[in-house]
Amino acid sequence: MRQHAVLITVLFALTVTIVSVSVVFWEFFLLNKQHYIDQIFAKHATITQIFRQHQQKQHPQIMLEANLAVYNFVLEKDSEAIKTILKNAKVLKKKDFQSVNSSLTFSQGGFFTKKTVTDLSVSMLEFNKKIYFYIKAPFSSVLILDEELKPYRYWSVAYSYMTILLIISFSFILILQRLRPLIRLRKKIALYGDGNMNISFKTKGHDEIALISNELEATREKINVILESRTLFLRNLMHELKTPIAKGTIATQMLESQKQKDRFSSIFGRLESLVNEFALIEEVTSLGDRTDFKEYRLIDIIDGAVDMAMIDRNSITIDVGASYKINANYRLYTTAIKNMIDNGIKYSTDSHVKILIKNSELCFESKGDCIAHPLQYYIEPFTKDNPAKNSFGLGLYLVDSILKAHRQVLAHEYENGTNRFIFA
Repeated sequence: MRQHAVLITVLFALTVTIVSVSVVFWEFFLLNKQHYIDQIFAKHATITQIFRQHQQKQHPQIMLEANLAVYNFVLEKDSEAIKTILKNAKVLKKKDFQSVNSSLTFSQGGFFTKKTVTDLSVSMLEFNKKIYFYIKAPFSSVLILDEELKPYRYWSVAYSYMTILLIISFSFILILQRLRPLIRLRKKIALYGDGNMNISFKTKGHDEIALISNELEATREKINVILESRTLFLRNLMHELKTPIAKGTIATQMLESQKQKDRFSSIFGRLESLVNEFALIEEVTSLGDRTDFKEYRLIDIIDGAVDMAMIDRNSITIDVGASYKINANYRLYTTAIKNMIDNGIKYSTDSHVKILIKNSELCFESKGDCIAHPLQYYIEPFTKDNPAKNSFGLGLYLVDSILKAHRQVLAHEYENGTNRFIFA
């Protein structure tokens, strides 16, 4: 999820924007529709006035139709159609009010004004895309069609809504297009981190991502030059050192004093071992990729390490199943196991090492006191507890470097007088 945080953020922003715009347009649609209904419902006043005059003066129905026709109102006379409309029509708005009618009446006392209060109900109905007004009085009712009015049309609002959605979607697509070079750049950086030193970050363009890519390309070229110079320097140095060491070893055999011969042989032997360990370190640190990694049975790698260590088989116990396999560089992984065997025998109290699989991890157990410092101290180059031991202090440093190249780490546990080093 973290790898797509920017994309998720953009998607979240898009979702919030669309939801917000949709809510706003929905509210606007409802408000606009209600405003339209309120506006056309104002016509009921004219219709009601005509209906009141008809009731008050008791004009014939044809006079009512004529008065309504002046305002493009049509009186619905078909009783079956009226029933159908009243049953199925959608009520847009309804209003109840009282109508006051005044009339001059004569009695024995003379003339007086008589006021009659009538309860009226006016409903605006929608049926088959037509607008009707239904006026209901206590003793009569009429259904009137307004030929001028049409139901509310939402196309203008829908058109505006779709236009804004298209603009937002197009903007989102443009953002994704701008993010694509960033995604490609991330993949290239991952390949470079995996050891592909020839990957190119160069990108055409002048935007921020292109500038970053081109700066990375310039940095990659500088790093490659430095690494090539370092590798060439180390290889030439080790090559030049091996020649005088070999000559010195040969010249040592010509010495007459056995004591001096042994001393110089030990010196040149240690120098040769140091050069070989430096060569291994250089090989590990310059390991560019994992193309030479293959699947091996772990027991075969351990047997190779035991042969390399040239130790007595009785000094080691191996409890590793033949079916356990790993993907590794055979030479380097064998060297790492050989160094762990050497360390275990050298620093254990009984000169014995046990190799086993515990919790699906390769472990090296040996009896002895717990290490005096944290493990981090021992995986630094040229560090060791006992200077008297015949060691350069590069053993665990080399093991840690090899494990890192195999995407593993070196761990340590101490339990019941046993040091346990783990390839985790």
